[in-house]
Amino acid sequence: MTDWVFDFVQGDKDSKDLLGGKGANLAEMTRLGLPVPPGFTITTEACRAYLADGVEPSALRVQVTMALRRLENQLGRRLGDVVDPLLVSVRSGAKFSMPGMMETVLNVGLNDYSVAGLAEAANDERFAWDSYRRLLQMFGRTVLGVDPEVFDHAFSSLKDGRADTDLSADDLKEAVQRFKDLIVERTGREFPQDPREQLDMSMRAVFDSWNTPRARVYRRRERIPHDLGTAVNVCAMVFGNLGDTSGTGVCFTRDPASGRTGVYGDYLPNAQGEDVVAGIRTPLALDEFDKLDPTSSQQLRTAMRRLETHYRDLCDIEFTVERGKLWLLQTRVGKRTPAAAFRIAAQLVDEQLITLDEALSRVTGQQFVQLMFPQFDPKAPRELVTTGLAASPGAAAGRAVFDAAAAVEWAARGESVILVRRETNPDDLEGMIAAAGVLTARGGKTSHAAVVARGMGRTCVCGAEELDVDPVARKARAGQLSFAEGDRIAIDGSTGAVFLGEVPVVDSPVSRYLAEGLEVALSETDEETAELVRAVDRLLTHADEVRRLKVRANADSGEDARRARALGAEGIGLCRTEHMFLGDRRGLIEKVILAETADERDAALSMLLPVQRADFLELLTEMAGLPVTIRLLDPPLHEFLPDRADLLVKVARAEERGESSAVDTKLLSAVERLHESNPMLGLRGVRLGLVVPGLFTLQVRAVAEATAELRAKGVEACPEIMVPLVGSAMELHLIRQEVVEVLAEVAAEHGIELSFPIGTMIELPRAALTADRIAEEAEFFSFGTNDLTQTTWGFSRDDVEAAFFATYLDKGVFTVSPFETLDEIGVGQLIEIAVERGRGKRPELHLGVCGEHGGDPASVHFFHHVGLDYVSCSPFRVPVARLEAGRAAIGSATG
Repeated sequence: MTDWVFDFVQGDKDSKDLLGGKGANLAEMTRLGLPVPPGFTITTEACRAYLADGVEPSALRVQVTMALRRLENQLGRRLGDVVDPLLVSVRSGAKFSMPGMMETVLNVGLNDYSVAGLAEAANDERFAWDSYRRLLQMFGRTVLGVDPEVFDHAFSSLKDGRADTDLSADDLKEAVQRFKDLIVERTGREFPQDPREQLDMSMRAVFDSWNTPRARVYRRRERIPHDLGTAVNVCAMVFGNLGDTSGTGVCFTRDPASGRTGVYGDYLPNAQGEDVVAGIRTPLALDEFDKLDPTSSQQLRTAMRRLETHYRDLCDIEFTVERGKLWLLQTRVGKRTPAAAFRIAAQLVDEQLITLDEALSRVTGQQFVQLMFPQFDPKAPRELVTTGLAASPGAAAGRAVFDAAAAVEWAARGESVILVRRETNPDDLEGMIAAAGVLTARGGKTSHAAVVARGMGRTCVCGAEELDVDPVARKARAGQLSFAEGDRIAIDGSTGAVFLGEVPVVDSPVSRYLAEGLEVALSETDEETAELVRAVDRLLTHADEVRRLKVRANADSGEDARRARALGAEGIGLCRTEHMFLGDRRGLIEKVILAETADERDAALSMLLPVQRADFLELLTEMAGLPVTIRLLDPPLHEFLPDRADLLVKVARAEERGESSAVDTKLLSAVERLHESNPMLGLRGVRLGLVVPGLFTLQVRAVAEATAELRAKGVEACPEIMVPLVGSAMELHLIRQEVVEVLAEVAAEHGIELSFPIGTMIELPRAALTADRIAEEAEFFSFGTNDLTQTTWGFSRDDVEAAFFATYLDKGVFTVSPFETLDEIGVGQLIEIAVERGRGKRPELHLGVCGEHGGDPASVHFFHHVGLDYVSCSPFRVPVARLEAGRAAIGSATG
């Protein structure tokens, strides 16, 4: 028979899968001999069985009865007895801490008869009736589903401005009667007087609370699986509401906000359970608790030190004092801010409680991200306009502009601007580069605006659906508030908030450290901040020492390359050459597209050659000595042409006026010729190189000539040629032949040997499945996980969130966007297949990843696990990837 119930003495802190975090830690404290009220835990397996079948397992009631009798025999009291009754708390406890998300019921076992026995045993009638009204209030809300406002209103009316502690026993008897009447009125049933029925109903309510909307939202946010279930902890009640010598509190062995050493916490005299966190009275600091009850306070401090030493980490502890006797009700490794996480990890190393490897495992890339971005000055006034999706962290303020040209123009004259669009497209890139931040009314966290903004380190708020953007009138409105072009606004990429006015920002000291070095950062900070910066430097340095994965950057310009190298990039893993043809250069590509003869096309391509050569000279110079992976032109050619609908209107209006429109007509003809229903799966990538003669060879020649020029000067230029969107080995074979021929020609012209690695992006499922064939032609693979995710799932990165993503999240199809964190089960399996088959054919095959996932903390661990050689990400994510690559190596070594 399955064991569904375990006494506290049966488990330990490593039993979280079965007993949940709270139950495992209660068992651990019991084993340590700390003062824990006795009790038992109903397992997470019981919860899963209950949720699956709709009823608890048949043997559970019997096992609960046996555990309850053991508890009663141990304490010499019976549940709900009319003389000195045993009362219990019923509390949730999942494997991963979900504070406040699930249910708790205290004082289970009280009824109209046992309340008198409790009053007599405690010699305190007021205390007994206070405990009874608490049970009715919590049971009514948690188990019976009564709106808590109903109880709060009734209780406030009864108090009539008095504090809880000022109420007499008669007042509390009246509260009990009112609450019982409310339960009947709202549920149509009496409050159950049978103590065992109370216990069983409370247990089921805790099980049910696993699937409440707030619990599901929390799990999605924290990426906690929905199928774990919660344990239920039944514990003998100890009472902090037994007068001035009793109380309840919460404490931390270090400050969870700052990481400062020392004990921190609150204590509330003559209170119970949730009173401290509910804020019904102002609690005392632990220093005041020292004066109020020095004996219990000293016992608490001793227990805190013992627990921190045992867990070797910051501990969060709930405690109750019952008439001078200390009881520990819960402990867990405490949640902390990102700054505290780094400080505490370094402190524990210095105290020789943990190793540097363990310290590195205690911090995360997501915490690191939060330390890197600036924040608004909390002292500054602000007026909220609306809230959208927090797409790219940071704080940005400036004048609103409504198109890319205005952003460039205003920024050129020294203005800080926020680019406001309904949604962005590739034409907006220059404006996004010029802007301090981007705000869109449409799109999700993986939309164009979000992806590009994150890549550039720009603050971005997207999907602000309440915002009505009028690009013609150059204004936007949300409700009663509006702003026009030139008005100052501010956006918070960490919260999604949009404010009127320019809210000042405060630079992150961690960002200054990464950009300017440790000494500069330390010279500009106070000692507490300096401790944080030193901790970050220490752990990041250790990550670099232990990691196997190299970290490259996605960079398309010399400025991007300089920034990436300063942030620790070990090369460029993706240079998107299409970004070099925006703005003024767009006309050069138009000439290639519009060419009607081979001679015209060759002439147009020859105009591109010096432009591309200059681009690659700058990029290769900045990354001298490091590899630079240059992806040949990838997007559909129609992206470099005017909008089809706009051209149709323009040509039609010209014809109405009888004006000549030869150029526009020619453009329209080209656009019509290239028009595709689904261009992302059409003429792009390698297909361009095969269909448009000379396009790829032009780019290869520009790279080769730039390399030859630099090597002649003694500069170590290390380019790699990457062919995009290959699905067939023959495609790559044909392009490879052209590349080799061009390299040979340029080598002969310059009298220098030129031989570059030639590889491909694996971004189609067929490419992954035929990686052995493709590896015959490729010296390296770089996984383009953005397109690989799109083509594997069959939906668009730009449209998925707007169309159905929220529904999929709500129904549990996704716990996180597959464009944000790699889908290991599906897309990840294709990567594993490609790695195995590619290296099976070519053992020395170099493997990397250059999609958005290269900078995602969770995905980095997967890439380490499957044996990639490097990840590539935006320059601003390089430090995060370095940290996570180190953490992945530590986890691999210990796991």
